[in-house]
Amino acid sequence: MTILCVRFQLPPMHEAALAQLLALLEEFTPVIEALPPDGALLDLRGAERYFGRGAVEFASLIRVRALALHGIDCVIGAGPGPMLARMALRDAAPGVTRVVPEEPDAVAEFLAERPVAALPGVGGATARTLCEYGLDTIGKVAAAPLSTLQRLTGARAGRELHERASGIDRGRVVPNATSRSLATERPFSRDELDPSRHRRALLSAAEELGTRLRALEKVCRTLTLTVRYADRSTTTRSRTLKEPTAHSSTLTDTAYRMYEALGLQRARVRAIALRAEGLTPAGQASYQLTFDPVDEKVRRIEEVADRARAKFGPHVIGPGTLAA
Repeated sequence: MTILCVRFQLPPMHEAALAQLLALLEEFTPVIEALPPDGALLDLRGAERYFGRGAVEFASLIRVRALALHGIDCVIGAGPGPMLARMALRDAAPGVTRVVPEEPDAVAEFLAERPVAALPGVGGATARTLCEYGLDTIGKVAAAPLSTLQRLTGARAGRELHERASGIDRGRVVPNATSRSLATERPFSRDELDPSRHRRALLSAAEELGTRLRALEKVCRTLTLTVRYADRSTTTRSRTLKEPTAHSSTLTDTAYRMYEALGLQRARVRAIALRAEGLTPAGQASYQLTFDPVDEKVRRIEEVADRARAKFGPHVIGPGTLAA
């Protein structure tokens, strides 16, 4: 089985172009899993037999057509499963496809010296626990007894960790469509070091998303934060909300928590973006009943503010923190 993981080099906040690029990929295989905002997984099993081409040839065709038709370059990783294809993508570069062969020895060699944190599903806490016991590379984790990993991380997590470290990839490509989303970006006039200005940008972006969601009578299930730095690198974090919402204060609190979890210290930030994903009609969403009078008051204020914005313009009312 050959899986391609493609990441298109889209300009910031142009994720709407992903739908057109997915249509391009459908010329090669119908088994495509969208990875918003800028990627996709392709299952090429049928396409390889039908067209008589290999993964590298398909990658070259995709790259050429994306450049010719949309002016967008991409990086591509290939492997015998989704996990390995995603990991191969990290080593890929524009114009060069990184391929992990299907042979078990080749897979083991590819994984052996990589840090354990590079393994999908291994978060910061799990990586620290494993490193404390000397299991700092994927090869060492694969060589460790299953019982040891289960004592350190739990029965199920230990079994999955051992399988992934051994190159056993049970994932599959699940065809889907791009989830509808709303996004907004707050660029800074200069590379910004001040955390208070970062938080003001987050507040402004969350307020805008909340207002737009309520105007469309939509709610979102997931909020994604993207921080772009002076060297043009980015950090992206997503968080699933407790319940679908268009409530500005909930979006703001979630954005603040994601930002604080990054632990940025003296980071030169060029822009901050928020994206609301998994949009559904507000009338179809379920809510947890609450008897909190403060929350109810805030929601009533939001309704009044939305009516004022609809009548007099989007900037007629807003948080006092943003008045300056």
